[in-house]
Amino acid sequence: MAGSSSITIRRARRDDVGVIVAMLADDPLGSARERLEDPLPPSYFHAFEALANASRIQLVVAEDGAGAVVGCLQLCILPGLSSQGASRGLIEDVRVATHCRSRGIGERMVQWAIAEARARGCKLVELLTHNTRVDAQRFYARLGFQPSHVGMTLRF
Repeated sequence: MAGSSSITIRRARRDDVGVIVAMLADDPLGSARERLEDPLPPSYFHAFEALANASRIQLVVAEDGAGAVVGCLQLCILPGLSSQGASRGLIEDVRVATHCRSRGIGERMVQWAIAEARARGCKLVELLTHNTRVDAQRFYARLGFQPSHVGMTLRF
């Protein structure tokens, strides 16, 4: 399988939605949230169109040398007044296909997002990971992220 050297990071396309949703659903938390039906519910495609048309949001995929999508993440550029009017990058929904983990693909995607945020004028990058995802927390700490906030969620 592909190591990170043969990975291309590109904007997600509509035909990637099924693979992205499958990666989002591939753990206990995601399997309870996502609906892997054939065909996928239209809500996923409506959301994709909104993301594709948002100038400050990039949904990207990691594609291996054979053209298979093996990872994804979303980068949001958020303007703000705090920190002297600094914009911040928010990284969300980082996933690597189960059969491709531990090959540097996640690190490559996160490093891409950090560089992209910096290039777009951000002064900091934040990310969210569920408190039960201990391996992910170790991964992000290894990349230099530090715990700094207590996240809270209100679902409707």
